[in-house]
Amino acid sequence: VQLVESGGGLVQAGGSLRLSCAASGSTFSINAMGWVRQAPGKQRDFIAVITSGGGSTNYAGSVKGRFTISRDNAKNTMYLQMNSLKPEDTGVYYCNAHTMVAGRPDVSWGQGTQVTVSS
Repeated sequence: VQLVESGGGLVQAGGSLRLSCAASGSTFSINAMGWVRQAPGKQRDFIAVITSGGGSTNYAGSVKGRFTISRDNAKNTMYLQMNSLKPEDTGVYYCNAHTMVAGRPDVSWGQGTQVTVSS
């Protein structure tokens, strides 16, 4: 599975951005998908996850109520709607996809998209 993120950019505090994660390849093997964020000089932190059918989601406390994760399986694309952005939301956002092929679990990652929130 190959993942490509898009939609990052520079935005002022209080603004919004919508990230996309397009999947290709063996998309039939994808189960849950999610987003993580890596701030400058820090490790990657969990942001949000969504189940295969989109019926269940979970968020980090720092983004709950401001970010919304969703997916369109017909388009093989996952989204992250980010509202009320704060400077501390700045970082590289990576999407991931959990797959199961022939009973073997794996995780695929995108290359990341930069989000910068100015104060």
